[in-house]
Amino acid sequence: MTITRATDAVASGRRQWIALGVLCLAALLVSLDLFVMLLAVPAITEALGATSNQQLWILDVYGFMVAGLMITMGNLGDRLGRRRLLLIAAAVFGVASVVAAYSVNPAMLIGARAALGIAGAAIAPCTLSLISTLFPDERQRATALGVWGGCFTVGAIIGPIVGGVLLDHFWWGSAFLIGVPAMVVLLALGPVLLPEYRNERAGRIDVPSVVLSLAAILPAIHGLKHLATHGVGAQSVGALLVGAAFGWFFVRRQRRLSDPLVDVRLFTRPIFSVTLGSMTAYSMLSGGVMVFVAQYFQLVKGMTPLEAGLALVPGMITSTISFQLAPRLAQYIRPGVLIPAGIAFTVAGMAVVSLTTSTTMLVIAFAVQCIGPGALVTLGTNLVIGSVPPEKAGSAGALTQTGNEFGYSLGIAVLGSVVAAVYRSRMDGQGGKSLGEAVGQRVPGDVLDQARDAFTSGLHLAAGITTVALVAMAVLLAVTLRSLPVLSRR
Repeated sequence: MTITRATDAVASGRRQWIALGVLCLAALLVSLDLFVMLLAVPAITEALGATSNQQLWILDVYGFMVAGLMITMGNLGDRLGRRRLLLIAAAVFGVASVVAAYSVNPAMLIGARAALGIAGAAIAPCTLSLISTLFPDERQRATALGVWGGCFTVGAIIGPIVGGVLLDHFWWGSAFLIGVPAMVVLLALGPVLLPEYRNERAGRIDVPSVVLSLAAILPAIHGLKHLATHGVGAQSVGALLVGAAFGWFFVRRQRRLSDPLVDVRLFTRPIFSVTLGSMTAYSMLSGGVMVFVAQYFQLVKGMTPLEAGLALVPGMITSTISFQLAPRLAQYIRPGVLIPAGIAFTVAGMAVVSLTTSTTMLVIAFAVQCIGPGALVTLGTNLVIGSVPPEKAGSAGALTQTGNEFGYSLGIAVLGSVVAAVYRSRMDGQGGKSLGEAVGQRVPGDVLDQARDAFTSGLHLAAGITTVALVAMAVLLAVTLRSLPVLSRR
């Protein structure tokens, strides 16, 4: 794997670090939207009368649109210009946020969330590829990625608090508006501070590859959602098989193209494929459980959106700290040790989540498990982006974020199917198909208590499955990354 070393690149100066701050606004913008949604779903369900299937679409359509289009957007940024595409996407994101805020029915909100996903598909790879342009030095790039990832979690801290305040005092749509000011600042300062980069030698985007990528992902989305809502059946299995078939055709076409949408040869490198796969799996497992922890606080413990948001804040703080510490620790500890050690914190926290019903213990466990992603995301992203030439940085950044976004949405669908299956088996047709429906329908008290116990059992099982899977992932990373050295120090 070819990675730019600190000794091979010129260090960046003050202007580059100021420009990084502008890019972090984009991370905040995307993060705010994501984490506000965790708290807003119960209020949206009540206000718009969303069904359980519509709830899943409201939550998932953003992430799946990002996953489906991010690779295309990363390539488009390399060709059109990364700064130009970032600013266009930020403007679209702001407008779609306003539309989402004033949606009058679930379908309109789902459409607005889809538009947000299209814009988000361009924002993430553009910011990451511009970071690689601003910071060619490996050590500085790792630090910059840590700051970028930390700002994402800062947005996760601000989102639940501000979103909770808005949901307590205003209508649910106000929670979507908090990202708009950040968009305005990005549009004002981006043209001044951010460098433009485009690959003048890049060929045209292969349209059939774009179509095949969507044809692979969208049926898979439908199959997963049908699986989560209705369980295993001909429709869900058929859709998944169709998605897998188109995925095979997509990979086959990429191998034949001289300028592919995705350079699938990269996946033959164990370090690249295991790192990228682990980042996707981590996002799927931990992100899925986080959604249900947030719902547990509100639907089982009866917290207000603000109280639920505050309960998540300790975890977001520890996550922010881990993102800042990881690049520094990586100068002394090898990735093969540091990344699995971080995941061990997540394993410990997740094990507690699988066993407890105590609010205090859940808050502490969530804070402990959020220590885990700092090293994996920061160093993993650095490895992936550093493995390709500068003109392919947009595509590489898109791969990392596609994995993260697809993993998060996949986690909601897959672990959601686990929670839903447990709920259905415990409720035996009572209380609707989900705890959210039971609360919304104002079922009798004894049925509601049973529904809450059923949801809690589903959460415990999902967290237990996640614990076992993360242990296996940590071992695989330790073995695969054992030969990598520490980051270079000046």
